[in-house]
Amino acid sequence: MATVETIHGPVDVDQLGPTLMHEHVFLMQAEAFQNWGHAFGPCYWDEQERLDDAVAKLGAVRDAGIRTIVDPTAPGLGRYIPRIQKLNAAVELNIVVASGVYAFLGLPNFLVYRSVDALADLFVREIRDGIDDTGVKAAFLKCAVEEHGVIGDIPRILAAVAAAGIETGAPIMVHTNAAARTGVDALEVLTGHGVDPARIVIAHCGDSNDMGYLREIAASGAWLGCDRFGIDHFNPLADRVKTLLALLGAGYGDRIHLSHDAACFCDFMVGDPAFANEKPDYLLISNQVIPALLREGVTQAQIDELMVANPRRFFAGGDNQKGNVYGT
Repeated sequence: MATVETIHGPVDVDQLGPTLMHEHVFLMQAEAFQNWGHAFGPCYWDEQERLDDAVAKLGAVRDAGIRTIVDPTAPGLGRYIPRIQKLNAAVELNIVVASGVYAFLGLPNFLVYRSVDALADLFVREIRDGIDDTGVKAAFLKCAVEEHGVIGDIPRILAAVAAAGIETGAPIMVHTNAAARTGVDALEVLTGHGVDPARIVIAHCGDSNDMGYLREIAASGAWLGCDRFGIDHFNPLADRVKTLLALLGAGYGDRIHLSHDAACFCDFMVGDPAFANEKPDYLLISNQVIPALLREGVTQAQIDELMVANPRRFFAGGDNQKGNVYGT
């Protein structure tokens, strides 16, 4: 039977249960804190305070019936596995973490002079052996194609992620810009390197209400990441629900991921008025979106497909055909 790696170790995919497929825990880059920790007033980071807050927030997620969260906080977003391990020791929740690198244009200096093969080797190590010396293995790969497109170091990152995904069988999540339709660009490059589109989720598809764009991605066999419920800056909640209903009506329920792209703490919101009204909520889907879908005639079986069956197939290696799951 297929398993998926979590902070606690491998878990049978049948035990993932209701899953949120794109949620962060901490977005906190040490270098930013070390240089600007007091630039916007009192120190914004206290380790124990933030851990206690996260325990409470993720405990509420568990109490609401969610059993797994998928955390795509790759290097570039402040990934620090020991902190997540400490948190997970206090919360009974499956937390699935990522390898890869998150960059819109250029690699960080530590990686910029390394070859594509060297980058891929780092990613493969994190999937097969573990992240640094934590013993925690990544279960998927994360990269990004933002509005700028496939320029700068992005082609190298995509090539390395593709190579690591093909070698290990790990699926790939791509941050994209829906307004710029970069999900299509990401798919073209990754599949050009030989990645099966059924192993790719195009994150932030839910920012778009353009059914032509969404159908093009779905028709490729890739997954649609409807993963920013509650972030109205990119698409209001009512429009997200309306578009999700249209996708379900078009028969794409077997290739959709639901989530919020929330976090217990986001350092890039500190001192930035652009994010003053953001209130990340891990429970919006449970408390508002699912009831809205049910009122519109979506069945519980369809909800279970979105929340349970699709995450299971994504990590087990399903080919985006219902009931077809394989893995070892």
